[in-house]
Amino acid sequence: MVIDEDLVRALVAEVLPRWAHLPVRQVLPGGHDNRTFRLGDELAVRLPSAERYTAAVEREQRWLPVLAAALPLPIPEPVALGRPAADFPWPWSVNRWIAGETAITAAVPDPSRFATDVAGFLTALHAVDTTDAPPAGEHNFHRGGDLVVYRDEADAVLATLPDGGLVAWAGGVLDRALGSSWDRPAVWVHGDVAVGNLLVRDGRLAAVIDFGGCAVGDPASDLVLAWTFLDHGAAEAFREAVRLDQATWDRAAGWALWKALITLDDPGSRRTIARLREDLP
Repeated sequence: MVIDEDLVRALVAEVLPRWAHLPVRQVLPGGHDNRTFRLGDELAVRLPSAERYTAAVEREQRWLPVLAAALPLPIPEPVALGRPAADFPWPWSVNRWIAGETAITAAVPDPSRFATDVAGFLTALHAVDTTDAPPAGEHNFHRGGDLVVYRDEADAVLATLPDGGLVAWAGGVLDRALGSSWDRPAVWVHGDVAVGNLLVRDGRLAAVIDFGGCAVGDPASDLVLAWTFLDHGAAEAFREAVRLDQATWDRAAGWALWKALITLDDPGSRRTIARLREDLP
């Protein structure tokens, strides 16, 4: 299925005709799980790219307003729910547009301050009331759940690698990650604290987007930024500001390693593994 500006115009015209006069512009770089388009100057259309991502639409519509009321920075604000139409078979959302540049390309002159800003956001998220909130599971690809569901996938990649030292080291990281579990009340997790979901303005964290993986559970999967983006000094500031125990950081390292292994052809994944090896010899 081609998800492009023509499709979005047709969807809006059929389902939300009050906005049919607004221009549609694709947001680049595009996401993987969802595609985002500007709708005029104030709105954004967000469409799942495959059926397996559709559960996030209802979850975001239900829970983003609850989370927003308790968080220190803007997050997406749903303003309409789109029904299937114009040959697009799944529900979709219209949110308020949030200005900013993702941390993929934005200048971040003070990485340690940026890290503590992210930590402050996560600490606030972890404190939000979880009554009736959805537990982590298949619907959010187990973010906040148990990494054991992905161990076989990681081991399959390791079995193909010729570097015995790397394989032995990675196996140890995964063993430590699976050697503990979150034994406190479940907390809200974002599900994908990646640089593409952190918006920057004037060098500071300005907003956090893409809550498609949100649920409640173990916060470890939200901590991978320590190895995927932050330098050593900023990662230490992040760790100190988050204030979670070593076992949680061990599980976080496992999440970072698993994702890097299954995307090993990506240079960023190889950098993540190198950072992990520096921190976890």
